[in-house]
Amino acid sequence: MIAPLALMIAGLILAGVGAQWFAWRAGIPAIVLLSIVGLLLGPGTDLIDPVNDFGTLLQPLVAVAVAVILFEGGLALDFRELTHSVSGVIRLTTIAPLVAWLLGAGAAHYLADLSWPVAALFGGIMIVTGPTVIAPLLRHARLSKRPATLLKWEGIVNDPIGALFAVLAYEVIVASQHGNGFGAAVGHLALNILLAVLIGLAFGLGTVQIFKRGWIPEFLKAPLVLGVLLTCFAGANEIQEESGLLAVTVLGLTIGNAHLMAIDEIRRFKETLTVILVSSVFIILTATLEWSMIAELTWGHGLFVLAMLFVVRPVSVIGSLAFSKVTWKERLLVGWIAPRGIVAVAVSGLFGAELVELGYADGALLIPLAFAMVFSTVVLHGFSIRPMARHLDLAVKGPPGVLIVGAHRWTIDLARRLVELDIPVVVADSRWHSMRLAREAGLQTYYGEVLSEVFEHHLDTSSLGKLIATTDNDAYNTLVCTDFAPEFGRRAVFQTGMHGSPEDPKRHSQTLGGLPLFSEPMTTDDIREDFRHGAEIRQTRLTDEFGWNDFIEVQGAEPPVIALVRGAQLHMGPDIPKAKPRDILLYLGRNAQNSQKPDESPDATSLAPGSQSK
Repeated sequence: MIAPLALMIAGLILAGVGAQWFAWRAGIPAIVLLSIVGLLLGPGTDLIDPVNDFGTLLQPLVAVAVAVILFEGGLALDFRELTHSVSGVIRLTTIAPLVAWLLGAGAAHYLADLSWPVAALFGGIMIVTGPTVIAPLLRHARLSKRPATLLKWEGIVNDPIGALFAVLAYEVIVASQHGNGFGAAVGHLALNILLAVLIGLAFGLGTVQIFKRGWIPEFLKAPLVLGVLLTCFAGANEIQEESGLLAVTVLGLTIGNAHLMAIDEIRRFKETLTVILVSSVFIILTATLEWSMIAELTWGHGLFVLAMLFVVRPVSVIGSLAFSKVTWKERLLVGWIAPRGIVAVAVSGLFGAELVELGYADGALLIPLAFAMVFSTVVLHGFSIRPMARHLDLAVKGPPGVLIVGAHRWTIDLARRLVELDIPVVVADSRWHSMRLAREAGLQTYYGEVLSEVFEHHLDTSSLGKLIATTDNDAYNTLVCTDFAPEFGRRAVFQTGMHGSPEDPKRHSQTLGGLPLFSEPMTTDDIREDFRHGAEIRQTRLTDEFGWNDFIEVQGAEPPVIALVRGAQLHMGPDIPKAKPRDILLYLGRNAQNSQKPDESPDATSLAPGSQSK
């Protein structure tokens, strides 16, 4: 029994990660592929049957996964992000959920033909969106700062709120069957909410103190946090079912906003765990569907889904954001994007079974209805968020931009070249006088320390996807690349070559830092020396008549190529592909290596500080 179950778990993790990878390569929302994989493995081929395979372990496994996911979401919420969005976030987590609950309950009753108690409970569940589906969509869409912040905070905060709305409806149903009043149920739930918040705060503040006082070594910090969140979740659930979701969200918010020195390591550990859980658990939940459940859905249920998509969500969001600083375009985008995920399905499965036991036969419809909402919203919102954001001018356009750390003459020339090609560039340096040329060139600049938390919250990096560290300090360049690698990707951070031989044992570890920017070892001093002797950042577009070999022949030798632009893609470092016609090359042109002037080669241009582009 153990071996087949272990093999199935391994296969689920592999299938989930594979779906995530394929979605990344294809540029489509990962949640769409996860849904397809779950349907194929479950009702499609009957390769897995989670209910029978996991038995009584299924529900607690899903509950623990949801708890970890919500904690990781809370950990990612920094109150400093709300500088320009606090009013919108408050409205989306207070007014909008109440409006959506009332309208959703009415739609469930009149269109889906659910009884009022079941409709009220399901309407509460359907206000959730959740980090499991919002986070991948935001990474895919590359939204501008404010709508991304609104959707992220709403998705994480409203998950436990929706579960608590469902709990309130359930408490009222149980209270009515025992002859108790509505006020008693509300009072009981309010007390449990207060206790859940206090439990989350207590566990969070206790953990923060343990870290700040140095009572635990570094290698035990991430495991301790995992143990604390599971204990917090289970303890709160013992007091009131589903209140654990609120407790772990508060726990994540408390630890995430304590600005601990080890917070980055904890976030990365939880992010890795969350990716595995989201991938595997979503496949498991999708695989629990049966054809008989799907057959129970009617045209009325389809109308309910349409009403939730095109009436309930837009009205609740646009209405709650009325007279706020959120623009109409942002309201339209946020009012459309509301994909449901794991929490909606998990909570529907829990309360659906409870309602059937209480004598509400239509409670069995909650699971297929929840899946109908999940599939509809995931597909429609997943494929429409990027085009809609572009149409409303709320998405970052063009290829991912470049963050250049270190303002020198050659980096400013490179930045101007990239900007001419419609590639966003930010030049950052902590030395004010070094930024003069960048400011005079009209480039976007950041004066300050890029490794500080101030940088994270005062510069929108959604348009940036690559980093070049070019300061005079090799160790600092290595530190910058190592710090930004988890955000941009290991193969998207570059640094100028370091002093000394690559075999020098005194150099930093080969597992740290970024990739070399040039094909040949060059330090920042080497490049500056070349510029003192007339070198320039040059640009050449290859054509059918003037290809790579012609380019090398004109140059006399292969020059240090910095970047290759192919369509909407920017390639740098070791990932530069073989050049083809219509590619644009950016390279370091040395006068000593060229018998011709730059403008004598086809489409070659040069740019020195203060000169104008063609």
